[in-house]
Amino acid sequence: MTDEHEIRKQVRKSYAKVVEGSSGCCCGPNSSCCGGATTAEQISGKVGYSAEEMGAVPDGSNLGLGCGNPLAHAAIHEGDTVLDLGSGAGFDCFLAARKVGKTGRVIGVDMTHEMLMKARDNAKKAGATNVEFRLGEIEALPVADNSVDLIISNCVINLSPDKARVFREAYRVLKPGGLLMVSDIVLTRELPESVRSSVDAYASCIAGASLKDAYLDLIRKAHFSDVAVLEETQVLSDLAGIDPLLKAGFDSLSPSKNDYSEIAESVKSVKVKAVKRK
Repeated sequence: MTDEHEIRKQVRKSYAKVVEGSSGCCCGPNSSCCGGATTAEQISGKVGYSAEEMGAVPDGSNLGLGCGNPLAHAAIHEGDTVLDLGSGAGFDCFLAARKVGKTGRVIGVDMTHEMLMKARDNAKKAGATNVEFRLGEIEALPVADNSVDLIISNCVINLSPDKARVFREAYRVLKPGGLLMVSDIVLTRELPESVRSSVDAYASCIAGASLKDAYLDLIRKAHFSDVAVLEETQVLSDLAGIDPLLKAGFDSLSPSKNDYSEIAESVKSVKVKAVKRK
């Protein structure tokens, strides 16, 4: 699956269905049904969010789409400007908004129109006046140069067909000394061709993932310094049974037990930190 336009089209379609599923419809690439708020909370709890965090955001903003908690190691200060790449329904944005305060600002960017509308509705419900959501692709951010203190992203950059450009854009919009903090999916070895060519496996954050060393090298090539993996965990074993997108991806492949074990061991969730030089 190499056509970038087709990749973006399929990802938009899959995540639009997730929004529909959050309102009671079926979602996921093969119409696997969403589990609603309970499933979202189960997933978020497993990847590092506390019950207090999940209870502090507007209903419907946590869709259970993360693979980690990028805010766990991020030092956010009152008055900061925070940018979320692939902000979805706004879960991480609303958590960041609590920390930046009234003098701070949080910007969410997402390419899926349905996600954007959901996030804006959530902001209205919460009265979150320090949060805004912009339609755009993370490879071409609708954000000014040198304007952001912190960039976060949660299980989104792996979906991009041009990750090098994503990191160059992140570097462009960060202020000198600004921080990049992402949770994402990476690989410890190459996946079988059957997985890499699967549309459903791409949308479920598997097929588009890069090898870990290559992923980190892309960040360094974008001129970031102090690039470090803060945490690394195995995610498929814990989430494949409850995450609708992951389940749909694996159902489409019908892997054998040996194939599943090999894939599961290859897929890792990492928290990565990097700094823009002053």
